[in-house]
Amino acid sequence: MLKKMLGLAPKLESDGSYSPSKIALKLATSGKTDFENISYTKYSGSRSKILVIFTEQKNMKMQNGKLFSTGNHPVEALLPMLHLKNAGFDFEIATPTGKPVVFEMWAFPEKDEQVKSIYNEYKSSFEQPQKLQDFIDTSLADVASYAAVFVPGGHGAMLGIPEDRNVGQLLNWAHENDLFTISLCHGPGSFLTTTLNDQKFLYEGYNMAVFPDSVDKQTPMIGYLPGHMPWGLSEKLKSLGANIVNTKSDKTVCLDRKLITGASPLAANELGKLAAQTLLKELK
Repeated sequence: MLKKMLGLAPKLESDGSYSPSKIALKLATSGKTDFENISYTKYSGSRSKILVIFTEQKNMKMQNGKLFSTGNHPVEALLPMLHLKNAGFDFEIATPTGKPVVFEMWAFPEKDEQVKSIYNEYKSSFEQPQKLQDFIDTSLADVASYAAVFVPGGHGAMLGIPEDRNVGQLLNWAHENDLFTISLCHGPGSFLTTTLNDQKFLYEGYNMAVFPDSVDKQTPMIGYLPGHMPWGLSEKLKSLGANIVNTKSDKTVCLDRKLITGASPLAANELGKLAAQTLLKELK
């Protein structure tokens, strides 16, 4: 009751899940982003496509049994897409089974016209995405048309995706064909797919920026999460040999070989800039 009075209680949704408390939303979200509308020299080559792998799942079960209302974080998805679009790239939107993309709409920056514009531009693709298996069946041979695979963050990226063999096949496809892999926050949960079937972790020895488990452990105190996480992502990646370059949920971004990563929603603008600039430089 006291937490509710102080605005620290997570909000109960109609499906029984919980979204962040009033205080958490005030501290962790904003009506407008820090997107920089940069005029890039647009890419005009043949490798103009980027595959974006979204989650189709909404509810994450916490250790206490409560469900967190999650999905992909809209800022983490749409800011990098804005930069890459401005740099001349286009997107193919996919989810594991072709179900609609799920966004954390409680984090949507309603006062940001640029974000709203690209969201509306791709809304039909978010509602009717490709199925990953269909992409594998029809597009893997057309590797010369692709520049990168992008896995946005949001806690929802830890639902289903880390166990999805198709995701693992696509990350290996990108790696073997010199495509870039872009991700941020909890999106690197997708990297765990490269260890399926007892394979060696694809990114062993890589530097990367990832959302810290230490922050996830703190957020239940302000009602961002309705309980403690079912498992920790950054420690899992460390145990597999990744070198995590950040300790805070900040603007840190990292480029290591063909891997481009960011630490948190705060890094979305910087990640977009780094990805756009890197792709334009490398794909001349």
